Amino acid sequence: MFPRNREARVLQPKQPRSSSILPVKAIAVEPVNSYRESRFYTGTVTARRTSELGFELPGQLTRIVVDEGSRVKAGTPLAYLDSQRLETSRRELLARRAQAVAQLKEMQAGSRPEIIAAARASVRDLSQQLELARQKSQRREMLYTEGAISREQRDEALNEQAVLQARLERSQSQLDELLAGTRPERIEAQQSLIQQYDAIIARIQLQLQKNILKAPFSATVSRRLVDEGTVVSAGQAVLRLVENKAPEVRIGVPATVAARISPGSHQQLQIGQKNYQAKVSSILPELDASTRTLTVVLTLDESIGTEVSPGQIARLKLDEIVRDSGYWLPITALVKGTRGLWSCYVLSEPVKSEDGNTFLVERRDVEVLHTQSDRVLVRGTLQSGDRVILSGTHRLVPGQLVRSLP
Repeated sequence: MFPRNREARVLQPKQPRSSSILPVKAIAVEPVNSYRESRFYTGTVTARRTSELGFELPGQLTRIVVDEGSRVKAGTPLAYLDSQRLETSRRELLARRAQAVAQLKEMQAGSRPEIIAAARASVRDLSQQLELARQKSQRREMLYTEGAISREQRDEALNEQAVLQARLERSQSQLDELLAGTRPERIEAQQSLIQQYDAIIARIQLQLQKNILKAPFSATVSRRLVDEGTVVSAGQAVLRLVENKAPEVRIGVPATVAARISPGSHQQLQIGQKNYQAKVSSILPELDASTRTLTVVLTLDESIGTEVSPGQIARLKLDEIVRDSGYWLPITALVKGTRGLWSCYVLSEPVKSEDGNTFLVERRDVEVLHTQSDRVLVRGTLQSGDRVILSGTHRLVPGQLVRSLP
């Protein structure tokens, strides 16, 4: 009889008392087919335009009117070359041109009436003298025929008549020229001379303008590369300018990622300790030979002002959808397993108890796929609806009784 009663006592387990069972919290897990992952790509803040300015012509640098850090507008004079020789040549040419213009006006206006009247009077006077000389020559010829005078006296009268005839013809020619005015060819030649002076003066004026170094765009003077008194060569850098507009950000991303970025879209950038919104202005078409990435150019808002400087490091945050199946668990639910795996504890079979919330603990091996903040995506022997214990896993062992808290 004794053995039988003993067996009966063993087959009737004693119900556990709720006060001695470890309380735990658990959640039911559901499978997911994808998750969102944030990835960061690093680039550099660059100025939209930078320029090392120099003169087109060589010369001695006489003045630099800006300092490093000065903000200038487009067209502002920055530096000057010595222009004394050019100014002297320009004044000399202006005087010559004025003289040529005066001569041209005189040619176009013609001779004054007084000069023409004097020429006419000279022609009349010579005509009268020539008439007297002819009469004298005729008388001498008659006297010579009669033998009253010598041949020499007759020749003197003829010579006088010839001289007066020549003077009359010359005076008449001058009068005709005065009446006809200046020849068109001479006027055209004078006009060409004035145009030549204009071209030379314009060239000198251009050289004078090139002796003034001006800002090509609104910018800040980054560096002064030479000082006054230096003889600079053509193209030698004198000042370095950095554009004042909000800078750009250039970031290299893989080609597959660049394909998902649309020009004109807005992206989030982290520069320093602050986040900024930037607009994608373009995606350069060529792969970088060293990094094998495409360069994405982003434009910051103008309101940023001087908060961001060229040369700073910028990080581009992009969210990607990763297709992978698994279960989300809090990190506190994981337990180190063997061979690089992890485990978690689930509530398995319910055990009859006073409150009806007592379960056996079962261990499930899982593989961590992705970590995100305070949770992990895992896959393994878990099944949909399994109730995973959230925390306190260091106090649990497989087969242990626990009480599930609501």
